[in-house]
Amino acid sequence: VQLQASGGGLVQAGGSLRLSCAASGRTSSSYVMGWFRRTPGKEREFVAGITLSRRGGSTSYSDPAKGRFTISGDNSKNTVSLQMNSLKPEDTAVYYCAFRTVGQFIPRASNEYDYWGQGTLVTVSS
Repeated sequence: VQLQASGGGLVQAGGSLRLSCAASGRTSSSYVMGWFRRTPGKEREFVAGITLSRRGGSTSYSDPAKGRFTISGDNSKNTVSLQMNSLKPEDTAVYYCAFRTVGQFIPRASNEYDYWGQGTLVTVSS
């Protein structure tokens, strides 16, 4: 599975950005896609995740993302998006799209994911 992420950039505090990720290759009928972020000197941090299957899916958010970020996905297109609103300077990070081949629950540990995108930089200025 290959992941291609896009949508990062520079935005002022309070603004919005939308990240997108497309998965290609062999995907199953049920899987998990998620977003993590990393800032210098810190571990990769879970942001949001979604289970994708033909019967729909569930979502999960980190506390900093709740109420501001929305993850959505399309199982038929193998895509996931992260709408980020009310951005804060502390949201500045490299954001990574992740893919887990087993889709029964949404783990928050990065080592539970099997494939990773290349990362896209989000910079929020104050």
